[in-house]
Amino acid sequence: MILIGIGANLPGPHGEAPLAMVRAAVAALAGIAGLRLVAVSGVWESAPVLPPGEPPLGQPPSGQPRYVNAVARLEGLSGGPEADPAWLLARLHAIEAQAGRVRGARNAARPLDLDILDMDGLVRASPDPVLPHPRMAARAFVLRPLAEVAPEWRHPVTGTGIRELLQGVAAQDAARI
Repeated sequence: MILIGIGANLPGPHGEAPLAMVRAAVAALAGIAGLRLVAVSGVWESAPVLPPGEPPLGQPPSGQPRYVNAVARLEGLSGGPEADPAWLLARLHAIEAQAGRVRGARNAARPLDLDILDMDGLVRASPDPVLPHPRMAARAFVLRPLAEVAPEWRHPVTGTGIRELLQGVAAQDAARI
């Protein structure tokens, strides 16, 4: 099971709304050779996560719009190159670039953000991508949609189930739209 976090809070290169960017990303994920799109969560809206030193989570930074988020569940078809996290990360970065993303400051506003959350329970600290995603267990905007597509999921490092993780983020701002 491959879990991909999808987020957007800026218009796309042709003025597409962030929700349209999320939907376009799902279509692009479905088109990656060697992978099969199994499920997509509903769309969730949340406040941006801020870099250290900024106001706390839930308080908007000046001018940064709210995010729309979803999680896609994919499966590898052949155990070929798509089983390599670096191979998949390169495809995700290409999709982001097509959507107009320019990599800059961490947690900056962007037209599209794609993150590998988990790949078949693989645990690795390096090279990129770090797996499972190092901040996913603390983010309601990831865990709530993830629970829709993988209710049986357990954190590969801690073994904690999705229900328990959701209890830890219950107060965070993330609502299904």
